[in-house]
Amino acid sequence: MKNPASAWRVFCAIEISEDVRGRLADHIQLLRQTVPNVNASWCRRENIHLTLKFFGDVERNLTGNLSAAAARVAREFRPFEIRVAGTGAFPKQALPRVLWVGIEDPYRNLARLQERFENECSKEGFPKETRPFRPHLTLARIRKPRGSRTLGELHKAIGFVASEVLIPELLLMRSELSSEGSKYTVISQHRFSLFDRA
Repeated sequence: MKNPASAWRVFCAIEISEDVRGRLADHIQLLRQTVPNVNASWCRRENIHLTLKFFGDVERNLTGNLSAAAARVAREFRPFEIRVAGTGAFPKQALPRVLWVGIEDPYRNLARLQERFENECSKEGFPKETRPFRPHLTLARIRKPRGSRTLGELHKAIGFVASEVLIPELLLMRSELSSEGSKYTVISQHRFSLFDRA
């Protein structure tokens, strides 16, 4: 059993560019102003990110193992682009619990990165995720059903115009929960280091 004082909530993430985060924040603001009475937890601009793998509570002395796994993977990749585009909801549009903006991975670089990271983490004793990898950017978690359908329909109707985002690194992150929302702190940063040779 983990000791809460010695464990951190940990995840691996990819940061989204500031300009795209700004557009996502504008999208959130429009939804909140148009459908103000929905009970939802909205993602703050600075917290918008793409989760590659969520670990949950991890003993602090084991976070170095995860950093080592991320470093090994980062050495195998060069910076690549993904596309932020489209809107959707989990589990379904008619009764949404989570609103998201989609991620397109036309050359499967992101999928390969996620698979390699899963493999390296499993070598460090962390189990692989059994659910399929469905990359997305979470904008809101809806707490109660009242007004959620209207909000989901508006989210879909507005859409999100496609934006290319360059991915140069992996981040191992710590999440601290509080009544004011989650606070994310970088544990380690891993730049992609593979480059084309002339």
